[in-house]
Order: sequence, then structure tokens, then C-alpha cells
Amino acid sequence: MSELKQRSAQQNGRFKAVLLLAACVLFSNLISTAVNVADASELKDIRLWAAPDRTRVVFDLNGPVQHSLFTLDNPERVVVDVPNAHRAQSMAEELAGKGFVAQVRTGVRNGNDLRVVLDLTGRAEAKSFVLEPNDQYGHRLVIDLENGVKNPKRQPVASELSYSVRNFVVAIDAGHGGEDPGAIGPLGTHEKDVVLQIARKLAALVNKQPEMKAVLVRDGDYYVGLRERIEKARESKADLFISIHADAFRDARAHGSSVYVLSSSGATSEHARWLAQRENAADLVGGVSLKDKDDTLAAFMLDLSQSASIEASLDVGGRLLNGLRSLGHVHKKRVQQAGFLVLKSPDIPSVLVETAFISNPAEEKKLRSEAHQNRLASSPLSGIKGYVASYRPKVYANGTPRTHKVKPGDTLSGIAQLYGVNPAQLRRVNGLNNDIIRVGTKLTIPASGETLAASAS
Repeated sequence: MSELKQRSAQQNGRFKAVLLLAACVLFSNLISTAVNVADASELKDIRLWAAPDRTRVVFDLNGPVQHSLFTLDNPERVVVDVPNAHRAQSMAEELAGKGFVAQVRTGVRNGNDLRVVLDLTGRAEAKSFVLEPNDQYGHRLVIDLENGVKNPKRQPVASELSYSVRNFVVAIDAGHGGEDPGAIGPLGTHEKDVVLQIARKLAALVNKQPEMKAVLVRDGDYYVGLRERIEKARESKADLFISIHADAFRDARAHGSSVYVLSSSGATSEHARWLAQRENAADLVGGVSLKDKDDTLAAFMLDLSQSASIEASLDVGGRLLNGLRSLGHVHKKRVQQAGFLVLKSPDIPSVLVETAFISNPAEEKKLRSEAHQNRLASSPLSGIKGYVASYRPKVYANGTPRTHKVKPGDTLSGIAQLYGVNPAQLRRVNGLNNDIIRVGTKLTIPASGETLAASAS
């Protein structure tokens, strides 16, 4: 009997141990769940920015997150999963779309994970990245959508014997945009908004000038990468690049306008970049390939192109600064030089205009005024026209001149030899200051003995 009691006691002990272990596991799970809920990230807001060729979707979160992204078709969708996250109670389950996004849907999966589905208007390529907090925003998850079907650009084919005066193309770049508001004034004015308004007004004025054309690098509230701004200007075959900004400083008394062009140090860093990808740099140095050139020669050729660009930039920058003086105080009396990335195109004269100090209460009010925006847009026009007058090719008084479209490998001296003309005359006729020519440019070829007459200004 005593042996039976002993066995029963042992079984009861084992049973109690199992119960205790189960209780510990349950308690641990409860604690873990409570910690997970407390530590879960919250999706506070979703914002969309639509550009003509892309759409950016921004998730505002209250902390750093991990995420996964994949795409589905039939219909086209982008799915983003954020583990251990939930949607803010104030957010709607479905949000109206914009750009490539037709609709945004949110939901919970696996009990404690957030899923966001972007219903697309068509095929798109998606990429994602996270951003750390800054002065305006907290943690962000960014999804960029770009057109998934790339259509090759068709280049117009012109007759070798046709002739028309080529438009002088001015690329006008409104700084910042989308997620990047730029400087913010005391009244809450965003730099990105006022500079876009000024850029649009300047573009309208340029387009009213004979034989001139304006191209807006940004024509809406979306962000364009700094180097992409250069690329857009070059794609439009711009002859001049003007970037418009509004300055800011910790001292609210700072005021006035400034004009910047590229510094020599900024040019040096750009040389290194182009040398690293010299197979793509032929159109910067008159169509001559740099692939088979040693570093010294390639650097010299790029330096020649960049130096000519900076010289022309200083010319037009001085003209723009004179126009801004008519509006009042200028913060810097001379054209300044700095290493701004948007000024680094080796073959396009480029200037950056700081229209005013948005951090100055009086100048912020002016920047918000449409009348002052009109004056700011008008002031550079005379400088642009003066620069164009010295650049624009000449029109011939007798005969119909031929044209030559610059191809890879062409040089100015080689083209002159091909058509039996003097290189100096070829430069003069086409308004060139040096022997640098870009692939795709149409050069006017003078006939022997032709006389020149200046084109109408």
C-alpha cells in the first residue's frame, strides 16, 4: 500500500509540473504579445506625388520598419507587407489614387502584419527605400513607380537641304518639389511652391520670344533628382539651364537676390565622374570618343568643354544679376561660384538664381505676391535675350544653306573639310565660341562666297 501511495504522489508531482510549465508558457506568450502590440509600428498617413513619368507613394510611420514588396498582374498591383504594424484608426481603408496608382487599399494579415495594395492604372516598375526623419517628416517608406513599358523616342529626320533657324532652348528648373519642400518661411510658405510659380511665368515669357523655347524641368508638385534635372535639360537639347530657388538663413534679416554658377572645384569632381564612364561622354566633346584616349588627354578634352560652359555661365549669370538689381537689393554684388550639382552639366551653360530670402518675413510676403512673382520672372528675360543675341546663328542673305547633323565621331574641322569651308567661318555662322559640338546638333554649312546678315532679334 505504501508503494501505491508513493507512485500516486509521483504522478501528482509530474502533473503539477506540467501545469506549471503550461502556465509559464501561456504567461510568456501573453507578455510577448503585449510587448509586440506595444512595439508595433503605426502607419499614420499615405501620400502620393505624381510626375509625368513616375509616381511616388510615401508611407508616414512612427518608427523604423522592415518591409517586403512584390508585384502582381491581371490586374496590375504592387503589394507591400510591413510586419508587426497596424493602420492608424483615422485612416480610411481605401484611398483615392493619383498618377500610376488607381487606388490604395490597406488591411491586416496574419493577425499583426499590415498589407498595403497599390492598384495600378497599368504596368509599372516598382522600387522601395526608407528615409530617416528630418525637420519636416518622421520615418518614411517610399515606393517609386515608373512606366514599365519604355517607348523608344523617335527622332525627326530632317532633309539635308532644309533650313530653318533653330530655337534657342531654355531649360527652367524649379527647385525642390514633392517630398522636398525646400526652405519654409515664417508664414509657412514652401520654397517648392513659389519657385514653381515663378518658373512657369518665366517659361511663358520665354515662349513669347521669337525663335526661343522654354522647357520646364518640373511642372508640378513632384520631386526630380538633381542629376536627373541635368539629364532632362540635355534630353531637350537645352542651350541654357536656369535653376530657380529661394534662399534661407538663420538670421531673418538676410535679404536680396543672388546668382550662382559652377565653381572650379565642382567642375573637377564632375571631370572624375565623366572620366569613370568615358564611353558615354562623346557628346560632351564634339562627338569624339574618349574610350581610346588616355586619362590626360580625356581630362583635357573634358576640361575644355567644362571651361567653355563655365565661361558662358558667368556671361549669362552677370546679365541675370543686372536684371535682378532692377528689383532692389542683391545679396551678393557679383556672380558667385559653388559646387551645386544641378550646375554640373559639362556642355550646357548653367546658372542658379536665388530669387529672395524666404526666411525674411518681408521677402516671404513678396514671394507670395503674384505681382512680385511676375517681376521676378520678367527681370531675367532681358539678360536671356542679350545672351541669345550673341549666340543665335546667322541667317544667310543669298542662297539656301545646307545643314549637317553631327554624328558620333564628327569634329568641327572634319565637317569643315568635308564641305570645303573654313572652320572659322563654320564657327562664326553657327555662333560657336570654340570647336566643341554635340551629337545631334544641326550645323549650318555656308556656301562659298556667301555674305552674312544678322538674324532678326
